[in-house]
Amino acid sequence: MRPTYDVVIIGGAMIGSAVAWWLARDGGFGGTVLVVERDPTYERAASSLSHSCIRQQFGQPVNVLISRFTAGFIRDFRASMDDPEAPDILLQSFGYLYLADDPAFLAVLEDNAGMQRSLGAATRILSPSQMQAEWPFLNVEGLLGGSHNPQDEGYFDGATVFDWFRKKARQMGVHYLKDEATGLLRDGSRVTGVKLASGATVSAGAVVSAAGTRAPEVARMAGITVPIEPRKRYSVRFSAAEPPGIVPLVIDPTGIFARTDGSAYLSGYTPSPDDAADPDDFHMKDGPRFWEEEMWPAIATRIPAFERLRVLHTWVGHYDFNVLDQNAILGEHPEAPGLHWATGFSGHGFQQAPAVGRALAHSIAHGTWGPIDMTDLSWSRVVENRPIRERAII
Repeated sequence: MRPTYDVVIIGGAMIGSAVAWWLARDGGFGGTVLVVERDPTYERAASSLSHSCIRQQFGQPVNVLISRFTAGFIRDFRASMDDPEAPDILLQSFGYLYLADDPAFLAVLEDNAGMQRSLGAATRILSPSQMQAEWPFLNVEGLLGGSHNPQDEGYFDGATVFDWFRKKARQMGVHYLKDEATGLLRDGSRVTGVKLASGATVSAGAVVSAAGTRAPEVARMAGITVPIEPRKRYSVRFSAAEPPGIVPLVIDPTGIFARTDGSAYLSGYTPSPDDAADPDDFHMKDGPRFWEEEMWPAIATRIPAFERLRVLHTWVGHYDFNVLDQNAILGEHPEAPGLHWATGFSGHGFQQAPAVGRALAHSIAHGTWGPIDMTDLSWSRVVENRPIRERAII
């Protein structure tokens, strides 16, 4: 480890490693990069507990553009990595199926679909009879319609993408250090480096917070606030006695969803109340009751084939939930120049990492966002309390 780096990244999971890789491959940058990661096993990182899905059905144009870039990045992963040994990554396009049981939400889906199609997505609005014809296992009683995108939307092997970001970053000279940021070096308001739990200090031309649910801790070090909270999300993987076949990611009006997961199925749920959690708390509080009284009845009502099933695995993950508008917060804070942010993804970080990594690296190296303008996701709307609320949150 050097005493000085051009860029120090706090957090080495999917987002931090994507930023590191894009910086390392940028011929116009040519600087040194250090990634500080408190747990290099990533056992409880959101990247490891992610459902590894991708969708283009967002309510904000910038999010649609981000996902369209990621889809292309995954489809041609070997070329994206610029390495003939990189594997092919399969994007299983079973699509997301948003279900509407009231006119207001159906109108939102229709409005979103028009915007998504204008940006190249293949989103379609389906009537209950059309959904019943395409997915005979689906109970459409009480529904007014749905939104589905059959292209570049579904599941991908995000763990392999994550592994390759780290592998290639290291090959190109990025240093990874097992340690924890406990403070920031300052020159007036400018952030000039980090203090580490080991007692070391590292100077830097730029510091990146890719700390996920620990972003509020980094904000406190900088003397600012960030509207991010760790929020628990429950996941249940199960097998069905009578498998209905390929199930798209069906989002019931209750907010509970279920989808195909290899030879089994996966369901997820937001516990109620959806309070802030300790970033080290992965306990499924009242989990059996949630499953038996809320999750299972909802998915079995919507997909009757799930009335007879066997639970295989349960776990708790965390969102770095942006309470302002459920969108990422990117770039420098005006009151702490030198400290760049890539946090607050609210469950979308895994799928947004390739595009966000590129944009943040380009911003640091060249002063602009690059091909996708991320201004809508910058700190300015947070400081001005001007949310760009994402209308398509799971």
